[in-house]
Amino acid sequence: MFTHKLSRFEQNIITIHPGEYFVSGDDIIIATVLGSCVSVAFWDQRLRQGGINHFMLPGDLDDEDMIRNKNAKYGMFAIELLYNGLMKEGSKKGDIVAKIFGGASVLRLASGPTKIPKSNIDFAVEFLKKENIPVVANDTGGILPRKIFFFAKTGKVLLKRIAGTMATTVEREEEAYLDTIKRSEGGKIVLFDT
Repeated sequence: MFTHKLSRFEQNIITIHPGEYFVSGDDIIIATVLGSCVSVAFWDQRLRQGGINHFMLPGDLDDEDMIRNKNAKYGMFAIELLYNGLMKEGSKKGDIVAKIFGGASVLRLASGPTKIPKSNIDFAVEFLKKENIPVVANDTGGILPRKIFFFAKTGKVLLKRIAGTMATTVEREEEAYLDTIKRSEGGKIVLFDT
């Protein structure tokens, strides 16, 4: 996660990466780049504050090792961390709306395409439905990565699809991150291969 400024925007920009999340009531922008990963953005309409996460795997509730690993790389924890971050800032569940982004089919591993994107999307949609948090925007799926700019004070999102060499860069970064996860988990990652 790092802070920077772009001449196009007046606000500071906080950029998050896979496995991270950020919550703020300040007039800032939270940015991320998504391939097969998914981001859920929460916005509190009453307090005018929000946050966004970035996760690569939905998580398996039956895996005891994963349950002990409270890391935002898993959707179930990334959403909980984001939600709890807003609660600590005074938000109430009834004031929160959600937006879901990402889940493009960009990973093309040696074993072929994976079901990671669809699993991530399905997980986010079902989790939010189960928690009765309304989804007011959903831009998921497809084959192109996305760059997201989330305005924490207004809940507004600017989305740009990424093509060409930048898309290839996103694919390589996701492959490297997935490899890092596999090594840290002792190779026990289910990729939902087709």
